[in-house]
Amino acid sequence: MAKRSRHLVIQHLENISRTALEKYQKIIREYIKDKKGVYALYRRDKLKYVGLATDLRIRLKTHLTDRHAQTWDKFSIYLTENDEHLRELEALVVRIAAPKENRQKGKFAKSENFLNRFRRDVARFQRKELDSLFCGDGKQETQQRAETAPKRIKKKQKVMKTASLAPYTGDKFFLIKANYKGKEYQATVHKDGFIKFNGELYSSPSTAAKQITKREMDGWHFWKYKNENGEWVRLDELRRKKSP
Repeated sequence: MAKRSRHLVIQHLENISRTALEKYQKIIREYIKDKKGVYALYRRDKLKYVGLATDLRIRLKTHLTDRHAQTWDKFSIYLTENDEHLRELEALVVRIAAPKENRQKGKFAKSENFLNRFRRDVARFQRKELDSLFCGDGKQETQQRAETAPKRIKKKQKVMKTASLAPYTGDKFFLIKANYKGKEYQATVHKDGFIKFNGELYSSPSTAAKQITKREMDGWHFWKYKNENGEWVRLDELRRKKSP
């Protein structure tokens, strides 16, 4: 017997006015009660926000009064049979459409980013092209770069072998921010504890802070993170909380 295929979207309702949700909420509630899926909020046919919910009835009702309340006049819903790919579906839509009301960029759990690989392959292609254009005149220089590159990479890997935040990430990405001379700065802490700021990786909060202040800083007190209560507190509290 052939295995039955599982469809991602099993039911949907598109381009419905906010007024219809307010006036006929009971009818719509019966359609989506206890169901999970992705929804979209629009204003004048422009996408404003994309979200997911394991109970769409409650989530849509909430958006009638929360911070998004005045930003939308239409909505669409897409119901799924299960939540196996629900979060990645939301992330995909957010990354493609980039709605203004979505504060965070969608994240994929295990997707390989080709960017660094693409850069290396393009650089390799350009070196070969240069050699062919100048009939080998650039080969010696290219060979010298190739010979010294592994040493530079090895040195960098040695310096960045471990990160100060590694024991405290809980295997999750999270955002940190800091205010300096009236300006707010943001960085991302990766699962391995390295901090990404302005496209560069730093092994400790202090080295990342130094890039902003241009002087030695205690990064654990310079940066703040959002705790489980939704409060922005010093990064040092995360370290003290996790310490035995």
